[in-house]
Amino acid sequence: QRGQALAHALEDEDLEPAYRAQMLALPGEMDLAREMRHDVDPTAIHEAREQVLKVIGKALHPELERAYEKHRVKGTYRPDAKSAGHRSLRTAALALIVARGEAEDVALAARHYADAKSMTEQLTGLAILSHIDTPERVKALEHFEKAWSDDLLVMDKWFAVQAMSDLPDTVERVEELCQHPLFSLKNPNKVRSLIGSFAMGNQLNFNRADGKGYELVAGKVIEIDGFNPQVAARMLGAFRSFRNLEPGRKRLARKALKRVAAHKGLSRDSYEIVTRTLEA
Repeated sequence: QRGQALAHALEDEDLEPAYRAQMLALPGEMDLAREMRHDVDPTAIHEAREQVLKVIGKALHPELERAYEKHRVKGTYRPDAKSAGHRSLRTAALALIVARGEAEDVALAARHYADAKSMTEQLTGLAILSHIDTPERVKALEHFEKAWSDDLLVMDKWFAVQAMSDLPDTVERVEELCQHPLFSLKNPNKVRSLIGSFAMGNQLNFNRADGKGYELVAGKVIEIDGFNPQVAARMLGAFRSFRNLEPGRKRLARKALKRVAAHKGLSRDSYEIVTRTLEA
């Protein structure tokens, strides 16, 4: 019955497309972690949420496909609210279709990227593909980089999409991207788009069970602190709720924080934040 209610809402033309898009959205992983408050296991949260998305994607597949096709915005890109609402519903439908996990769904996301008439629509397809270990993801990332490498602000989005990927090698990919010719630790926008997006926006991989996510961010905080203490201090905010984690991750996060606190020559800004976090 709940599935029927959602299907009905999805196709109810009396409801605004933007509203229907919101109805299709599940609470984010960080929201769920905040509700749990203690012994948080980000991997378990991620897997449970993905399973729910898959169930919805399978149950509502015909309705989602109809919505995806019906809310295609024709003509040139328009930033008005009506067009944005149609794009939002179409994006929400595509994400749930892909959550079903079939090869044809991945192909649909790849076509969405390839057929995009604007950078915004390209990013939609790229973001969905970024979580899938598939050649289509690699091809789209390479194409986007080549197409937009002259626009540094757009490339910030390219860095961010990869930093927020669910794939298990995202920590290593972020490390690799730190060496990219268009990235610089001395550019706050680049730091926010890559390191910040990873630390603040990737609940799963920042909290990777082996602690590599914490090590990555702690190391970058130490590096950045040498020339931009304010940015480094803000990055430490990613550890703010580490005490809510399950014991293993909590221990590894504390170890990373202690590494920062013990760094010789740490700025007062970062020292105050890291000690306050450890003592909270």
